[in-house]
Amino acid sequence: MPTAACGINCDVCGLRLLGICSSCGSGTSQEAINKIEAQKRLFGKPCPVLACAQMNHIQFCLRDCQSFPCENFRAGPYPLSEGYLNMQERRRKQKPPDRTPKRDLIKVPPEYWDDLKKKGIEKLCELSLSTPHLPEGILIRFLKDDILVDIQDCCLWRLKPDQREKIDHPLLELVLLVYFLNVSSDLLSREMISVKDLKDAHFFQGPHALKTAPLLERYGKDISGFKQAAENMGGEPIDMADVAYKLSPLPKIPLYYLLWEGDEEFQPHLSILFDRSIESHLSADAIWGLVNLVSIRLLMGGSNV
Repeated sequence: MPTAACGINCDVCGLRLLGICSSCGSGTSQEAINKIEAQKRLFGKPCPVLACAQMNHIQFCLRDCQSFPCENFRAGPYPLSEGYLNMQERRRKQKPPDRTPKRDLIKVPPEYWDDLKKKGIEKLCELSLSTPHLPEGILIRFLKDDILVDIQDCCLWRLKPDQREKIDHPLLELVLLVYFLNVSSDLLSREMISVKDLKDAHFFQGPHALKTAPLLERYGKDISGFKQAAENMGGEPIDMADVAYKLSPLPKIPLYYLLWEGDEEFQPHLSILFDRSIESHLSADAIWGLVNLVSIRLLMGGSNV
């Protein structure tokens, strides 16, 4: 593969076409091993970026490594400029924008909060398997985060041992509100179903199709990276596919991510399964939103968004 672990696309470089230089390849490629050996022979030591990627089984630093940009890049003088690294560091702290399938910015209807205020907190907590957090509202577990749904001030807080952090995340806010407004007394059926088995299966087509392509691009040939991301999110391994995890974004709603690794003969494949009871608690658009939230978290290695 012409693109190197550092992100330089050797495919568009004249040096490669002239045979003066060969691609380093991704960090998991045979090209990387060959290049490291050649660098040791010619220069006495390998490129620290390539050596690190190869040692840590990282295909591409910019896409796959949670530590990018690291000191191996900062030490320079190449392949990337200080300005570019600073831009990457700054933008990686930004949250991906919350958009609808039609690319509009998501807005939370104020009446959802008004409707929630009319609910009895004790009964609602019993139904949703959450905890009263008086006087503000309700404490709910989202993956590994403790989220305070502040009904008084109509906002969300992430609770930490010694502080609280306000959450500006319209999609998460919308999904949680829909869950509280629609949650039923139904418990897990323990029957896994695919999106095609949902009553509103027709909804998940076109722009509403579940987006698995980015996950396949990131983890299709990196099962260990997928495992690490899922476990960072509190995932429980299950004996399905090449690797599979049960993730618990909401108390009554597990999601099951099943990954089959790709190779030279077969393309990677990923399936997302649900418990049959999911439609008792969430509407179709909220299911789409929840899957989006969890999938983005997986893409980010399991870190908060």
